[in-house]
Amino acid sequence: MSSSVQSATSERTPDQPVRRRRLPSFGVQVLIGLVLGVVLGLVAREMGPAGVDADGVAVPNWLTETLTIVGTTFVTLLRAIVPPLVFLAIVASIANLREVTGAARLAGKTLLWFAGTALVAVVIGIALGLVMEPGENTSVSADAAAAPSRTGSWLDFLTGLVPVNMLGLQASAGADGSIGLSFNVLQILVVSIAVGIAALKVGEAAEPFLVFVRSALAVVQKVLWWVILLAPIATVGLLGRAVATYGWEALGSLGTFTVAIYVGLALVLFVVYPTLLKVNGLSVKQWFSGAWPAIQLGFVSRSSIGTMPVTQAVTERNLGVPRAYASFAVPLGATTKMDGCASIYPAISAIFVAQFFGIDLGVTDYLLIAFVAVIGSAATAGVTGATVMLTLTLSTLGLPLEGVGLLLAIDPILDMGRTATNVAGQTLVPTLVAKREGILDQKAYDAGRGGQVWREDAAEVPAAA
Repeated sequence: MSSSVQSATSERTPDQPVRRRRLPSFGVQVLIGLVLGVVLGLVAREMGPAGVDADGVAVPNWLTETLTIVGTTFVTLLRAIVPPLVFLAIVASIANLREVTGAARLAGKTLLWFAGTALVAVVIGIALGLVMEPGENTSVSADAAAAPSRTGSWLDFLTGLVPVNMLGLQASAGADGSIGLSFNVLQILVVSIAVGIAALKVGEAAEPFLVFVRSALAVVQKVLWWVILLAPIATVGLLGRAVATYGWEALGSLGTFTVAIYVGLALVLFVVYPTLLKVNGLSVKQWFSGAWPAIQLGFVSRSSIGTMPVTQAVTERNLGVPRAYASFAVPLGATTKMDGCASIYPAISAIFVAQFFGIDLGVTDYLLIAFVAVIGSAATAGVTGATVMLTLTLSTLGLPLEGVGLLLAIDPILDMGRTATNVAGQTLVPTLVAKREGILDQKAYDAGRGGQVWREDAAEVPAAA
């Protein structure tokens, strides 16, 4: 053996780790994906359609198709994990409630905070609508007015509470005769709570079942982690497809409306939420760094439900919210806590529609907008979506539903910001409640992130920057 090799060998101790090539932090990877997605989306848009089909509909080019497949595959994987994750996590958390005092009080305070922050958000939306007058400052044509295919109803809440089956799955037939499956998170929530309470009532005989639930939950979370590692690549596809399909031209005719929506979302995300954190003695920087993986994923995926596994993970592991509480509060928030979709957006949109059609709104109408924003999100929990919330608001005020069609052209662009704000609120409220109840893990909340998606152990996170 040469002296140089002997020297190198002698310098490295057996306990010294082997140096590995450092990758950019997860957040940097997603930011790179955002930039690359915009670039590829613009390229795909410049390429134009590949042609037209027999019905005269434009056929997307190969780049747009590729971006679509990459993005939708990721969202599909996330959504596939949601049903077992929600069921297992809630059953396990209810079983753990034996160790948590004041569980009923926690649930009540969570709902109050959901309603309180929604009320603040809708007041901001109403104020912006009155000040900026988006319905007066628009060049959109009345020819675009059209009623949506889906509408909201106060009966949806009651019907959504009743599970159609144990898994909360629903089948629907497509126009081409295909059968698609979807799930109703509210129904899964109801089934999970019932099974969890039953397991507690059964007592010792249910222990083998609960052991299986905890084991299965660990397996599902491991699979979830593998999916999350694909987020930077998915970001390219999701954002690229949005840019390639919709572009930014439609923003011109609805510029004031778009600005009003994003100003409202920014005020909630960067003013209201930080103020609440400060008042409760929590670091704003730590909250943003801890919740950011879920917020940015919500922005590109445009799905609170699809982002929910990440939202729950960062709420527990980055923000220090106890798992027994977070596994209940986050799924509940993913269906009912929508400050973007259920407060800011329907408030400004309703005022836009009223101004566009020349309809004067009174004080009672503005109170109804606030009422729908605070209560209506629960009423549409089984069929969540901004369009559903908007139609519920318009129908409650007696405004023409055809006004929805005026806004559909830019909905995907608005939906990015709306969903990011929704997800942020879904991490904020459990954190505030846990802090006020004295059950927040302050050490985990204040810990350095180091470029990690969430803090668990060194083997489970991407390398830091």
